[in-house]
Amino acid sequence: MLLDRLDRYIARNVLAAILVVQVVLLGLDLVITYINDLGDVEGGYGAFDVLLYLIMRLPYRFYQYAPVGVLIGSLIGLGSMATSNELTVMRAAGRSLTRILWGVMKPVILIVMILLVIAEFVSPRTEQFANAWRLEQQQGEGALVTERGGWQREGDSVYRFGAIRADDTVLDLTRYRFDDRELIAAMHADQAVWEEGRWVLRNADVTRFFEDRTEVERHDRLAWETDLTPDQLNRLLRDVDSQAPSELLAYARYLESQGQQATEPLLYFWQKLLLPLTLGSLVLIAASFVFGPLRTVAAGTRVFYGVITGLSFKYLQDLLAPASTVFGFSPVWAVLGPTLVCALLGLYLLRRSG
Repeated sequence: MLLDRLDRYIARNVLAAILVVQVVLLGLDLVITYINDLGDVEGGYGAFDVLLYLIMRLPYRFYQYAPVGVLIGSLIGLGSMATSNELTVMRAAGRSLTRILWGVMKPVILIVMILLVIAEFVSPRTEQFANAWRLEQQQGEGALVTERGGWQREGDSVYRFGAIRADDTVLDLTRYRFDDRELIAAMHADQAVWEEGRWVLRNADVTRFFEDRTEVERHDRLAWETDLTPDQLNRLLRDVDSQAPSELLAYARYLESQGQQATEPLLYFWQKLLLPLTLGSLVLIAASFVFGPLRTVAAGTRVFYGVITGLSFKYLQDLLAPASTVFGFSPVWAVLGPTLVCALLGLYLLRRSG
């Protein structure tokens, strides 16, 4: 019974520290981003609307800051108990280092479950709604869901999309058709509208290229035969890192079915799927700072080293992401590599501490 109480005590201290760190990080991010986004105030989009937009994005930002929050929160939670000699008393009473780490892992498991729910069901929807709401405030009803376009290959065709609106209307669509490497036709439409389960082009110009001439046709309405659905176009035009794991996997499979590389969506998919291992490795690093070589230094110094470690972890993942495309190794190793390095380093330092 005593062990269960100690587990709960450790978990409560670590969880409280993680939540405080998350609140501080989100508060700082909210203030800095709010000041920066005040430059976007125009028309019906005022200063209060900027604040509402940033509040809508809090689930996504909470997810983004979770690794750093867990690392620093674990450092602070364990460090405070080490400073008051509580950890020393626990170990003197027979509590093993493994049991202490298990007490730290319990709140992290709870956080992981919450983050996985946010990543799959909450943040993709709040991000899309927030972006659409902001643009509608700026541009009026029917504004663009995204300001960036995109390119996509499908069979013998290459598409360029200008943008897609909240009502699933594609704007500024261009299609290039090839026979082997020879351009045989080009089409441009002002809009593509999803009507009754199929796409209809509006104000479409079709140009066909022959050896001795070109022919141009103009259509007020024209059927667009494609396997692309509004959901797939939304995935194409939305930021990849804000999509749910299931959306990322579906997007990657679609790209692979078209003979294209799916490195970017797979990279973010593995980042979200392997989040439990990532957070676990960061907890090991935090514990190694408290029980290992840094146990005698000031708490502020440990937190500083924790921040440096967290940033190094992020930069290493960011470096390996494009490397997986250049050198052709699986994106899973771009995520798993830094995680394993952190876990092995943490275990090594803990082992040295005895």
